[in-house]
Amino acid sequence: MPRLVISPRLRTLTGLALLTLACGGTRERVIRDCPPAEAQPAATVERGSAPAPTPTPAPFVEQAIAPAGEHPFSVLDLLALDRISDPQVSPDGKKVAFVVRKTDLAENRGRTDLWVVGLDGSGPVQLTTHPDSESSPQWAPDSQTLYFLAGHEGTTQVWRVAVGEAPTRVSDFPVDVANLLLSPDGRTLLFSAEVYPECDEAPEGALACTAARAKQKADKASGTGNLYTRLFVRHWDTWKDGRRSQLFAWPIGAPGAVHVSRGVDGDVPSKPFGGSDEYTFTPDGRGVVFAARVAGTSEPWSTNFDLYHAPIGASGPPMNLTEGNPAWDTRPQFSPDGKTLAYLAMKRPGYEADRFHLVLQPWPQGQPRALTDAWDRSIEEFRWSRDGETIYAAAEDTGRTSVFAIDPATGQVREHLKGGALHDLEIVGDRLLFLRNDLTRPDEIYVATDDGAATAVTRWNDAKLANARIGQAEQFSFEGANKETVHGWVVRPPGLKDGEKAPIAFLIHGGPQGSFGDRWSFRWNPQTYAGAGYAAVMIDFHGSTGYGQKFTDAIRDDWGGKPLVDLQKGLAAALAKYPWLDGARACALGASYGGFMVNWIASQWPDAFRCLVNHDGVFDNRMMYYSTEELWFSEWEHMGPYWQFTKNHELHNPANHVDKWRLPMLVIHGGLDYRISDTQGIATFTALQRRGIPSRLLHFPDENHWVLRPANSKVWHETVLGWLDLWLRSPGGAATAAK
Repeated sequence: MPRLVISPRLRTLTGLALLTLACGGTRERVIRDCPPAEAQPAATVERGSAPAPTPTPAPFVEQAIAPAGEHPFSVLDLLALDRISDPQVSPDGKKVAFVVRKTDLAENRGRTDLWVVGLDGSGPVQLTTHPDSESSPQWAPDSQTLYFLAGHEGTTQVWRVAVGEAPTRVSDFPVDVANLLLSPDGRTLLFSAEVYPECDEAPEGALACTAARAKQKADKASGTGNLYTRLFVRHWDTWKDGRRSQLFAWPIGAPGAVHVSRGVDGDVPSKPFGGSDEYTFTPDGRGVVFAARVAGTSEPWSTNFDLYHAPIGASGPPMNLTEGNPAWDTRPQFSPDGKTLAYLAMKRPGYEADRFHLVLQPWPQGQPRALTDAWDRSIEEFRWSRDGETIYAAAEDTGRTSVFAIDPATGQVREHLKGGALHDLEIVGDRLLFLRNDLTRPDEIYVATDDGAATAVTRWNDAKLANARIGQAEQFSFEGANKETVHGWVVRPPGLKDGEKAPIAFLIHGGPQGSFGDRWSFRWNPQTYAGAGYAAVMIDFHGSTGYGQKFTDAIRDDWGGKPLVDLQKGLAAALAKYPWLDGARACALGASYGGFMVNWIASQWPDAFRCLVNHDGVFDNRMMYYSTEELWFSEWEHMGPYWQFTKNHELHNPANHVDKWRLPMLVIHGGLDYRISDTQGIATFTALQRRGIPSRLLHFPDENHWVLRPANSKVWHETVLGWLDLWLRSPGGAATAAK
């Protein structure tokens, strides 16, 4: 049972990525001096090894985006909120550094700065003010100095800053560097860089060779054609240009870097969302353990990531540590005593949503031991306690992402902190630091003691949320497909009076192995609908994560079956439980798999809705298979390649049922979406227009599977809510939808 339920919340991700912290900083003000840690000095850079500090341009002036005075939450509030990420605790345990992203609406982008805040809430202090962005903070052992990445002078390089001092560039590599990780002694930095494989053996080194080849290829006289001999041709939102991400070790101040992953035909870290959590230093500091998937000819249908060990400076290729597992191995982390390597592993190859369980392996040699096989939850991230007697793990559980305490000797699991969405775990002595968000507010930094008592370190967005009325969120459950319990969420519009009914925005999540859950989103946020007067209803149908692996697996070869039943029963259950929901005025909205389901609803369940919104959804399963980049996805979901399992791919193919479509639909797609090509959205719009169905197409040529640019997000929300207003509120729209 949880020791304490804490209130504010969220998850990284991904992720993701995608997605944070530091002493004196995410939220508040001035910091005190901290004594140096033990006898380990910070590495120094020799004079003349890098340019002197350059004058800092005028800092970014934050723009007033949200309206003044009390008002319902809107997309303008969403854009105005700051985003905290990447918290990094100082070695002395007194402060945390983090990244803060602010919206630059004028430039249609987000920009980031580094902050530091004391763990007692003192500060915060802003460390960087450059109009460009900074990322990847890493503390030196002195707890005073931070290394970070910035592209202030043309290329992204390593910089250094201390509280109260001007940042200084300390590297001068010929290519951009990314994903920093500093060794415990502060003398060596790991980073990744994009290099050409043919440069692995170049006498001048892979970095210099890559810079020269890139310059040569940019010569217009050489033409623009790219010749491919294997997949991937493109991935996520980028066409491949022959380079791959590789891992390098840099003794700080040395004239060059060591190519650690040389000889591995794959990306380190993985693309598109991998980061420095995919590698770590060995206990002696002389080597690196990293995760990589060998590309070869099978990368687009493989999920076989392995862990490799590479001594820094060794001449031979890295050694595969997990060759016996044909599925995913990642996130290596050593125990405090250096005797055990822990990592996350899946068991089923070709399946990106298999359960991640925790594996312990004696170091440097020994048999791996699966620790959490008896626990039916998938671990997202973990941290060893300082004494090595507990492993803290974040995992989705029944609509929330909570922290669990695992006994490394027995594998016994207990809930330690209940979500919201808890993520980016860091150890601070005998305490646990983390980010937390939920359906009512974005990430803040928290610290929790061993008894589960949690304290907020930051209140970063309190002022920006003070005037925005937030909708009340509530979880509910019902009997879904196969008479199994299914969960959902409702968000009530703020200010809805007793006796009034709210029209419904029926939000359908993507994945399909995903979850809406009790977490904040800067894209599909139910508060933007609630603020506009719509009740948000969200169902975690069969296939959703956090309800056991069997529940997640249930969607395989059944895309239009059990999930549709759950959505139907979930809406009926919500209408029965919440009398303020107006079932006669509802619109279904979804992205990715949710967009597929919108297309499926158009023919299989049209009577429940007046309108539909399809963002980056699948229209034709056949061309989805042949045009997507990650073939493992379609092959797992539909049992294999299209030409061998045609009936499976066609079983729930929306393109085969266009003759039954009649509901008005808004179609949205990004031109850089290579997961689900924009031709799927164009085909959907073509079908609607040819049948004479009211429809619109919103196309973003500069967006991928997500809408990320602030101005585009504003256009997206205004267009979507305008579409809902047309069909759920205007007399003309209601009359047309009723025909």
